[in-house]
Amino acid sequence: WQNDNLHEAVGKIVQDKGYKNVVIVTPNYPGGKDAVSGFKRYYKGKVAEEVYTKLGQLDYAAELAQIRSLKPDALFFFLPGGMGINFVKQFVSAGLSRDTQLFAPGFSADEDVIKAVGSSMMGMFNSSHWAHDMDNAENKRFVADFQKEYNRLPSLYASQGYDAALMMDGAVRDVKGKVEDKAALQKALEAKRFKSVRGDFKFNTNHYPVQNYYLRAIGKDAQGRVTNKTMGTIFTNHADAYVAQCKMK
Repeated sequence: WQNDNLHEAVGKIVQDKGYKNVVIVTPNYPGGKDAVSGFKRYYKGKVAEEVYTKLGQLDYAAELAQIRSLKPDALFFFLPGGMGINFVKQFVSAGLSRDTQLFAPGFSADEDVIKAVGSSMMGMFNSSHWAHDMDNAENKRFVADFQKEYNRLPSLYASQGYDAALMMDGAVRDVKGKVEDKAALQKALEAKRFKSVRGDFKFNTNHYPVQNYYLRAIGKDAQGRVTNKTMGTIFTNHADAYVAQCKMK
């Protein structure tokens, strides 16, 4: 997994939407630094402040006071798990969402996070390489089967796990079960002989996917559920920023 990509997509959409004064909030650890690098690779406007929080932090009173004083028109955050859940709840409760648009990578605005936060996430934008409303046969079947089995919408993590299982199954079938032939198995995996729920993609020379990234917005669907809706494509056939540095060809 190349961590910059989802953040690059957010940076691109914030740039394209014309926001001029942005605050970034991430935990102070390597993943947080990756988020900042990816976002700033495509967002070229003013970054009023990069706010680095403690990993695992759950109280953001001090950071929210700082954000209020900076008066940003947009805020990009990458706060995985409980950190993001608490941050969004406190951000909205403090009234900051009235003047500042929230943006996040898909993992910080996915179905499991929405379930924990609820309607406070409505109106928030995020980037993802998959969405449950993507219009392809494989995805429709996956989403329908998942809802039938678990009585909820699948998350981005679930879609990736499903794709990984399909890819491994296809590769094992290709080598007729001879998984001890590592070279043949690797070649079969690289060939990607399966239909992905995310649509068409391919593996680059460094084995990271070249794929589309989409803009999602959180709102209510026809059934009244707070969930993501695909709004458009941010990147088409997007490769990671470091592929040229990889020695694999």
